[in-house]
Amino acid sequence: MRTPINPDPGPDGSIECTVAGEVLLIGINRPVKRNGFTPKMYRELGEAYTRLDDDPALRVGVLHAHGAHFTAGLDLPAMAPLMRSGERAVPAGLVDPLDLGLPGYRRRTKPMVVAVKGITYTLGIELMLAADIVVAADDCRFSQLEVKRGIMATGGATLRMAERAGEGDALLHLLTGDEFDSAEALRLHFVQRVVPVGEELAQALKIAHAIAAQAPLAVVATRNSVRKALEHGPLVAALDFVAVQQGLCGSADAAEGISSFIEKRAARFTGA
Repeated sequence: MRTPINPDPGPDGSIECTVAGEVLLIGINRPVKRNGFTPKMYRELGEAYTRLDDDPALRVGVLHAHGAHFTAGLDLPAMAPLMRSGERAVPAGLVDPLDLGLPGYRRRTKPMVVAVKGITYTLGIELMLAADIVVAADDCRFSQLEVKRGIMATGGATLRMAERAGEGDALLHLLTGDEFDSAEALRLHFVQRVVPVGEELAQALKIAHAIAAQAPLAVVATRNSVRKALEHGPLVAALDFVAVQQGLCGSADAAEGISSFIEKRAARFTGA
């Protein structure tokens, strides 16, 4: 699936949002610079993620890119002043697209599906690892190459690559900054699906709409449980089971789930 490109996103690029039912499509738009992120784009990305979480009519986000590539990463000349000062490009109080749980930043609560293609470097990998489900085109070229620029990946790659692939495979790519393909990303569990180039957004949307059709409260609770288990351990996450399930069982959506089962029809969930 192809989406229209704003013919003039400006020299600093833009993040463009489109609503498709209960799904928010978030498009990275600076194709003339391989979608390299400027401070403006990074701030707008945080605003888009915040919009997803704050709008009750939206249930799932899909992050994608215009042009032939997902992103070459940060536009270092544009971002260097912020990096040297330690200032964050996403204002405090907004949802952090990297979902690191840093003080002053909100964590995303709704699911995010990512469609990647072509060049997917540095920040591109970190954004997809911070999301929930990733669909990759078979032409992807991945690289976490910060060591080649004299800096360190601080957007979550050092945490999540090891979490997904194990220490050895993570360090293989982190310490060499080498380029690897979609098959390797699938082997390392960095992506969940590999499809022919040009089909990645349609597949991501299909997954997003399937998620959006489920009970929103149960989707959020399920995602939170998985994330808590990964970050704090399964025993800590299990302590929430009884209270969370009691709360869900008292919801209108749970009643609708039972009714739809009895009546042999598709459920109509409202998020209440």
